[in-house]
Amino acid sequence: MLHKRVFLGVLGISFGLMTAGGVFTVLLAVGLIPRFAGKTHTGRKVMLYETMVILGTLAGDVFSIFEPQMGAAASRIGVPEPVLSALGGLFLLCYGLFAGIFIGSLAMAIAEMLDSIPIFARRIGFRHGLGIAVLAMALGKAAGSLYYFCERMFLFGG
Repeated sequence: MLHKRVFLGVLGISFGLMTAGGVFTVLLAVGLIPRFAGKTHTGRKVMLYETMVILGTLAGDVFSIFEPQMGAAASRIGVPEPVLSALGGLFLLCYGLFAGIFIGSLAMAIAEMLDSIPIFARRIGFRHGLGIAVLAMALGKAAGSLYYFCERMFLFGG
């Protein structure tokens, strides 16, 4: 039994590291963190920004995996239900605010990066079908999202 848990733990950490690497690669590719530092004139704090992104990602992982256990543990130590509900609402408010800011900033950075796609396509000689390629990517993303939400996969982690 212990060897199965260790194996699953190693797999989970490995997959988490690969996913985090992909997220950070996207953030670096669109230049989101340096852009924040440039706009706010806080270039000395780039390491702090990167650390906060890493800690936010790790916190999201922990909350998404251990959420049922955290609620059960809080009820076992005697935290009243109204307090849990208020704390949960406060957490969701803060999370929604920061996630919205992050997603909006990321969307704007990607939109600015899309200006470089036609230049890149011209340089590599990809003359025809660029609009179709971008449309296919957008439709694929939309289809995947619709499938995810219609099948209610978010409830089961599938």
